[in-house]
Amino acid sequence: MTASSTRRSTAAHSRLAAVGAIAVAGALMLTGCGDQTKDNGSGSQTAKTTTAPLADKLPQSIRDKGVIKVGSDIAYAPVEFKDGSGKTVGIDPDIAAAMGKQLGVTFQFENGTFDTLITGLRSKRYDIAMSAMTDTKDRQEGIDSDTGKKVGEGVDFVDYFTAGVSIYTKKGDDQGIKGWSDLCGKKIVLQRGTVSEDLAKAESKKCPAGKKIAIEAFDNDQQAQTRLRAGGADAGSSDFPVAAYAVKTSGGGKDFQIVGEQVEAAPYGIAVAKDQTQLRDALKAALDAIIKNGEYEKILTKWGVTDGAVKEATINGGK
Repeated sequence: MTASSTRRSTAAHSRLAAVGAIAVAGALMLTGCGDQTKDNGSGSQTAKTTTAPLADKLPQSIRDKGVIKVGSDIAYAPVEFKDGSGKTVGIDPDIAAAMGKQLGVTFQFENGTFDTLITGLRSKRYDIAMSAMTDTKDRQEGIDSDTGKKVGEGVDFVDYFTAGVSIYTKKGDDQGIKGWSDLCGKKIVLQRGTVSEDLAKAESKKCPAGKKIAIEAFDNDQQAQTRLRAGGADAGSSDFPVAAYAVKTSGGGKDFQIVGEQVEAAPYGIAVAKDQTQLRDALKAALDAIIKNGEYEKILTKWGVTDGAVKEATINGGK
């Protein structure tokens, strides 16, 4: 996601360059806001640290626990979401599981609202945050994208995917919206703290007096979709993979349509506290390993998002 810490925000969720048809359907089960309930069904597979090829790269404290706690907003299909049985599935859990085999640990996903994930990382509730979070300079430096003021020490990112932001409307009713400049005088719904919200605020400032964009922000993307589906807004915005998945699955493909081109293509990154450089570097090594051995490509192919693939892991590649 792109949050103002960014699953999105220009401190946040920005995304994919052109995702093919999303081939997975699954009912989204929305979790409670801020719910920190552990999810042991993330799909991660534990390998013994004594045999995992990259186990010795991890901090000893992580090796001893055998678990990496992952803060994630688990309501952002197809990146991370609950399937019909309540299991956490998606692009991020699958990538984490493959990395876990290399490192000899389980990645344990814990649910939280997107705009609280970096706070949870700072307070050590989580070891990392992995939630379609866009790697931006503001997030790296702990800058609030709205005020330009420093609000924290920032985080480091291990970049693993690339995506852009899209606008979607009710199917057959685009309200004349073809791009961001067409939103003046209209209402858009989106997830709070994301790049989509940043873009909407920036575009609204360009609109003439009396024609500003009405922006309604929610804790998660599913709430925004519900609002648009009910006719409470003219358009919605989210990362392209998420918008494409909603278009394909909501109402059997009859609810929404994407309008215009995706914008603000940027890397998704795994967020790590600035003082956890050993953990950061271990994650980079594990990601490079699954890219090299082909597991990474298989995962992206499974979810129909190969156009967002990276050729190697990058640290703090966001602009």
